[in-house]
Amino acid sequence: MLIPMKNPKRILVVDDEENARIGLSRLLAKEGFLVESVSNGFEALNYLRQQEVNLIVTDINMPEMNGITFLKELNKSFPKSNVIMITAYGGVESYIEAMNLGAFEYINKPVKIEELKSILKKIFKETSH
Repeated sequence: MLIPMKNPKRILVVDDEENARIGLSRLLAKEGFLVESVSNGFEALNYLRQQEVNLIVTDINMPEMNGITFLKELNKSFPKSNVIMITAYGGVESYIEAMNLGAFEYINKPVKIEELKSILKKIFKETSH
């Protein structure tokens, strides 16, 4: 008897830096995820109103709506979202704020694929119950 394959997990990448957004999206797609990407928090919120995702990977430093503000908006409209915050300008203050707002993890750029894989396993293991 064939066992149906599980639906691949859907990930939304939010980053204003085009090269970072495309690179991360490609890495995640190679790992078997369905990946969409947008360039800012406003586009992400619009996308999420139309499509459910299993995980959001967002940059912190973005113009118009930074990652912390985006996370606050997510908590209002999509409170059960799994979020990984990424930044090239990590600091203790933004780390603490992101984690207090419910981010699952906070990692520094450049993103290391092995670190990301480990986090993804943890997220999907904890949320698959």
